[in-house]
Amino acid sequence: MRGLATLAGLMARERSRKANIQLGMALAFVAGATNAGGFLVVGRYTSHMTGLLSTAADELALGHLPLAMAALTIIGTFLAGAATTALLVNWGERRKLYGTYGIPLLLEAVLLILFGLTGGMLDDHMAIRVPLALLLLAYLMGLQNAIVTKISHAEIRTTHMTGMFTDLGIELGRFLYFNRNRNEAPVKAHRGKVALQLRLIGSFFTGGVVGAAGFTHFGYLSTLPLALFLLFLALPVLGSDMKRVSWKIRRKKVLGLAKRAKS
Repeated sequence: MRGLATLAGLMARERSRKANIQLGMALAFVAGATNAGGFLVVGRYTSHMTGLLSTAADELALGHLPLAMAALTIIGTFLAGAATTALLVNWGERRKLYGTYGIPLLLEAVLLILFGLTGGMLDDHMAIRVPLALLLLAYLMGLQNAIVTKISHAEIRTTHMTGMFTDLGIELGRFLYFNRNRNEAPVKAHRGKVALQLRLIGSFFTGGVVGAAGFTHFGYLSTLPLALFLLFLALPVLGSDMKRVSWKIRRKKVLGLAKRAKS
């Protein structure tokens, strides 16, 4: 029960580095599962912006304009997802909402539910299903990656494995460096950063295994547990805001009735 309570409080406005890491691991798992499951649907990893940009450049150089435009459209959709998170979070922060970061997470959960419930209906319409799935999954990847990036002040990302492995390699190089000159400040690896990257990479990989296995056995419905998990994270903080709004509405009604009674 204590573990569930901890998970349910990961989206709160009051942040700690430990909470950011736990949230990053949870969302990295979801990202890995969605990315791997999505590959089985559309044959492409929708979080890999480096590969998509390279694809766009290659196809443009080869004169394949439609394919280049398709890759750029997916990149634009990822950007739109990240921009949506920024808009929703800034809107919530201006209104001092307790569940500011839960709003984009709720949107992600709803879209995953729609994908899980309707994806199978389009199996006979490949020309429609593949483009829609590509755009939706890219949007979700941008949406989610921006959530944890903003909430951790850019310390943590859930889909950027290239950056994580780069940071891990840098720390490994520092660890292997032999400090000969004792008069200079020694080169030391940042053990905390190493542990963080390993946790995030492990969570993404585990999510990928679970997502691929889930889609293989259950198809589109395998996204529903992921969506329910996101709802579990988002609803407690959003519920607090709903209670506060409800209390304000009741208070205004009471004050209004009191003024009418006096007049």
